[in-house]
Amino acid sequence: MRMLVRLALGLFVLKAVVAGPRFSRQVDLDSYDNANYDVDLDNSNLENQDIYDYEDGLTIDDPQIEIGTLAPPDYNYPVPEASLEEEVEEEEEEELPLTPQLIPQGSGGSGVLMGPDTQKEEGLLPVTPETPQEGTGGVEGSVSSGEPDEPEEPVIDRKGMPTCLLCTCLGGSVYCDDLKLDSVPPLPKDTTHFYARYNRITKINKSDFAFMNKLKRIDLTANEIMSIDERAFLGLPELEELVIRENHISQLPALPETMSLIDGSHNNIGSKGIHREAFKDMTSLLYLYLTDNHIDYIPVPLPDSLRSLHLQRNNIQMMHGDTFCNLKDFNYIRNALEDIRLDGNPINLSRTPQAYVCLPRIPIGDLI
Repeated sequence: MRMLVRLALGLFVLKAVVAGPRFSRQVDLDSYDNANYDVDLDNSNLENQDIYDYEDGLTIDDPQIEIGTLAPPDYNYPVPEASLEEEVEEEEEEELPLTPQLIPQGSGGSGVLMGPDTQKEEGLLPVTPETPQEGTGGVEGSVSSGEPDEPEEPVIDRKGMPTCLLCTCLGGSVYCDDLKLDSVPPLPKDTTHFYARYNRITKINKSDFAFMNKLKRIDLTANEIMSIDERAFLGLPELEELVIRENHISQLPALPETMSLIDGSHNNIGSKGIHREAFKDMTSLLYLYLTDNHIDYIPVPLPDSLRSLHLQRNNIQMMHGDTFCNLKDFNYIRNALEDIRLDGNPINLSRTPQAYVCLPRIPIGDLI
């Protein structure tokens, strides 16, 4: 019984294998007859010639290549005539000899012919001279030097021009700095502060500041003033500050008693250039600067209000005991005068110690 069951099971498995697609395909391949696929090569070539004729119309000058095929590797394509002519032209250009050229003048060149035969070919191109520019003497002057020319300052006729158009007026202040003025311009009557620094003023006349009842400060620094009218400033009842430093003044003019600052430094004021007791009645004087002059003495008497006295780099050689102090009153003290400069003078301050007993500080200068 078991044998029958095994036999039946084996037949069933065999039947299933035979019925599979892979097995059936292999059987079909093995059952093909080789005789069905014998092909006559000669006949096939003849038949294909009628369908694909590769030799019709094929020439060397006009190659035809079927789409989808590759050209033979050793085939040389014909070159178009235009490209041949371009190659010939390029070769001729390469063989052309160098010709002399003219470098234009004014752009770094010298205007001469450059080339292998410069001296022989110099006459080929004529050199045309450039038109000289305005303000130059000729062609050579037209060649730029590489530095920009400074523009010429326009000439302005300042005579008769309104002061506030020529200068800057702000409230009661008039600023006429660095305008190349050679005289004091007419000022508005309400001017309180006048500045005319760095100009070319050579003289101060009595009429320059006439009827200027509100003028408080005059600054004429760095001009060319050589003389000042003796009464040029006496008619100014409100004048407090006068700055006339860096000029050529040899005589200090008379000043009103309202002065609080006088700066006459860097001038030519000598021993005779200051009036006797010139500062005695100036009870509001605070600052007196007379450095870099030719003064050979300290201009006494000095008012008690004075705070700063600068006399450095003059020719002061001696000092008296009562120059600053009152030797008859040992209780006298000058607390205001704290800044005295005598350095740069040929004077030995250690020789007159009694002259400083009333001062809060010893003057600056040589002690040996």
